[in-house]
Amino acid sequence: MGSHFRVALANIRFPGSPAESVELATSAVAEASAAGAGIICFPECFVPGYRSVGRPMPPPNAAFLESAWSAVADAAVRAQVMVVLGTERLVAGNLVASAIVINHDGTIVGFQDKVQIDPSEEPTYTPGTERRVFGTDSFTFGVVICHEGWRYPETVRWAARRGAHVVFHPHFHEAEGDSYRPKDFGDPLNTFHEKALLCRAAENTCYFATSNYASVGSPTTSAMVNPDGTVLAYQPYGREGLLVADIDLSKATGLLAKRYKPTS
Repeated sequence: MGSHFRVALANIRFPGSPAESVELATSAVAEASAAGAGIICFPECFVPGYRSVGRPMPPPNAAFLESAWSAVADAAVRAQVMVVLGTERLVAGNLVASAIVINHDGTIVGFQDKVQIDPSEEPTYTPGTERRVFGTDSFTFGVVICHEGWRYPETVRWAARRGAHVVFHPHFHEAEGDSYRPKDFGDPLNTFHEKALLCRAAENTCYFATSNYASVGSPTTSAMVNPDGTVLAYQPYGREGLLVADIDLSKATGLLAKRYKPTS
């Protein structure tokens, strides 16, 4: 593979139904392959869709999820692309926001559950309990989901200290009321979230790749941040499509993450 790797981030619309979430996901996997990407990351809970206030969703369905994951795995095999799919799952009867990692041969590598949940999510989701990294020595990555990546630096540091070249960040963030509609990444009028992305990359010397839904007035967008905290690429706000970026894994040394010494 060498030190260069192509990544795709799915900046696509919120699905109109759980069934459509699978259709959109499998289509995006094929598009990622056509673009030459080796891996694609989807937004938070893309299958069946993030359970937000004012957006009716059917109850969690374990059988549907198993079928959906199988369909996306089949798409991964056809495309020969690894997939980080934002999803949900039932664990001991509790609903957990998660990401399933599917290898290019269709095998399920495992899950990264959302460990740090926002207070507003407590009526819906149960926090996970463990973190892990995925991949091989030549390409290793971690996953932090939405709130935990923006507000809890240690989640990203944990992965970088264990060799992650990239930390993927599936998230859900849409406009509220008359909130400011950004046009340029990093504009001082934008929310703090983008500045947090730059910090997560620079303070750990790793790539940080965030994937959001495409929506009108979206306050954040999908983006790839370099290990020095500069922006490599970002998707125009609200525009549906894939953001494709080439990264140099040799630059993701994890140096600053590894030099971190806890004070307590």
